[in-house]
Amino acid sequence: MSPSVYFISDAHLGTSPSKSILNREELFIKTLLSWKGTASHIVIVGDLFEFWYEYRHYVNKHHIRLYKTFMELTDSGIQIHYLRGNHDFALESFFPEELGVQVHQELLLDVDGTRFFCTHGDGIPRSDRGYRFLRKVLDFPLNRFLFRLLHPDLGMEIALRVGSKSRQVSIDCPIVIEEYLEAAQKKMKAHQCTFFVHGHHHLKGIWSVSEGTVVCCGQWLFELSYGVYNKESGFQIIEVP
Repeated sequence: MSPSVYFISDAHLGTSPSKSILNREELFIKTLLSWKGTASHIVIVGDLFEFWYEYRHYVNKHHIRLYKTFMELTDSGIQIHYLRGNHDFALESFFPEELGVQVHQELLLDVDGTRFFCTHGDGIPRSDRGYRFLRKVLDFPLNRFLFRLLHPDLGMEIALRVGSKSRQVSIDCPIVIEEYLEAAQKKMKAHQCTFFVHGHHHLKGIWSVSEGTVVCCGQWLFELSYGVYNKESGFQIIEVP
């Protein structure tokens, strides 16, 4: 069988809201390691963490085993790509320089003649207009610098509280799948892609459109799933029991 490309999204590690799956970071690491030997590429489709911010001399200590797992996989020759999400857009040099994980806003991935366009998916819905403005404010260099002046513990506490409130707002906001499919077709046509892979809305599914196939590989928060592609089996979504 040809090597496989794995896609996983929206783990939101670092928080445990009501009814979320316990020990899911441990299960996440176990699943990553199970791909060793079959994976050529792994794509983290955003929101791996509930919050991520890189201080000059600090990284979150609670994910040391995960960092080690990424190092083990990249050292074995697997390419790992990490897409910025709306919870972890402040990725800087730690992942590429220390762990060998490539960081992207969007990713065009060519594997054995098949092209994938990968993006987290935040900002696609029309209802995200307010978020798109807020994202620009938060990502403005001066504001990033001012946030760095906060003690890491205080910064993390503030971010987790804001993230909890934003999740409740998202739950109350209806998901319009057609908006994602429309945006996907435009990107697929522009970049001549067979697959458009995204996350963000947490609803796993595979949709056929005129330009190809749109995939959301689900989440790793209240249920566990991931996507996998190889030439023999095509694109599948796997549910982890």
